[in-house]
Amino acid sequence: MICLAPRAPGDSVRPRRLSGVVVRPLNFTVRRLTVGSTIAAKIFACSGTVLLARVLGRAVVLGTALCSTAVAQTEPHAGPFVCPVTVVNGGTGGTYGNDVLEVVLWPQSKFVFMPGGAGFVDSDGALGIKVGWERRKKGHLEVGGRRLDGEANPVRAYIYDYGEIGFQPIYLVFPTPGCWEVTGHVGDGSLTFVVSIEKIGEGPSWRFNGLERGWRVSMVDRLK
Repeated sequence: MICLAPRAPGDSVRPRRLSGVVVRPLNFTVRRLTVGSTIAAKIFACSGTVLLARVLGRAVVLGTALCSTAVAQTEPHAGPFVCPVTVVNGGTGGTYGNDVLEVVLWPQSKFVFMPGGAGFVDSDGALGIKVGWERRKKGHLEVGGRRLDGEANPVRAYIYDYGEIGFQPIYLVFPTPGCWEVTGHVGDGSLTFVVSIEKIGEGPSWRFNGLERGWRVSMVDRLK
């Protein structure tokens, strides 16, 4: 670990040898920092470590930490994740769509799975809810999606086909609570929206026991 004392403006930084170790100049921009704050220096071709600087009193103490990418960024840590839900009718919910598809979303685009509420818990613990779609062009509806705030399996949909155009109710199934981006496809057209999934307690009392004859499963990895 290296301790750097502040220098006056215009002072040069030259290589020095201390106890047999060559200290090389570091190229970085000095900013006003508060005591106790931490910054990460931008390092290119990172070979497993990131240079960290921490302000202690009037000195800047440098150290290292492991990194998993080739480049460490200087950008500050982001604040708490805010799910960028699709806002419909000012947050009151309703129909959202384009010239290919329409879908009905709940208020604040949040599906809440709670005891006595709508939806079901699937055999693997996933949370499912009936959602109405409208196909404005001919074709079978395919649906998939991904979680935006964490790792999870993709969204899946349980679909019973209602002809080639028009109304199409389905069950949207989310592997976990969280923030989810969902995309519906008909032919070469699509509609994407973002919803928040919340589970309260044990969730709805309905426990799903598998698809009945005539239903099919649509998943994002089948759309690649």
